[in-house]
Amino acid sequence: MSTEQEAHALQGTREAQEIREILDTIASGGEYANAKLAELFDRLEPVDLGVLTGTWQGGGFERTSENAVLLAKMRWYGKRFIDADHVEPLLCRDESGAVYSYEEMGLATLHEVVYRGKQSTAMVYDQLPVIDHFRRLTDDVLLGVMAKKGAPADFYFHLTRVSAASTTPSRPAGDGG
Repeated sequence: MSTEQEAHALQGTREAQEIREILDTIASGGEYANAKLAELFDRLEPVDLGVLTGTWQGGGFERTSENAVLLAKMRWYGKRFIDADHVEPLLCRDESGAVYSYEEMGLATLHEVVYRGKQSTAMVYDQLPVIDHFRRLTDDVLLGVMAKKGAPADFYFHLTRVSAASTTPSRPAGDGG
């Protein structure tokens, strides 16, 4: 094996280990460092529109930022991608635990956007200066980053596909609320 091949194999092993750590963090509801998430995000594969269609359960990797606190207060559940022109970006839970689309902050659309050197599908809010960018961790788990105009730091989050057969989705780990 050449030095270049060995380096590539080690890089693949390191990335697989990082992905496993993040998946374990998601499962446990724990926190994960933004700097590590940013480094991995830049190496992950882009997401195309077809992958996003459906309902996704979400959660954050930290609980203290303004975004994390707001999502916890809203009882954020996840997102629903119907098609490129209709996205429900804020699925939340009511007092009884039922999931509903919180539309007071508007809906969203999907666009192909170049972000940090890679073209990928991004969700653009209709009424807010916010774009959510996505990268693939697995076929059913995405790493997302919310870029908000004027915000001091990006907010990283995860989305896990909810199966179509699931009629009563479970509460997301690490949603803080």
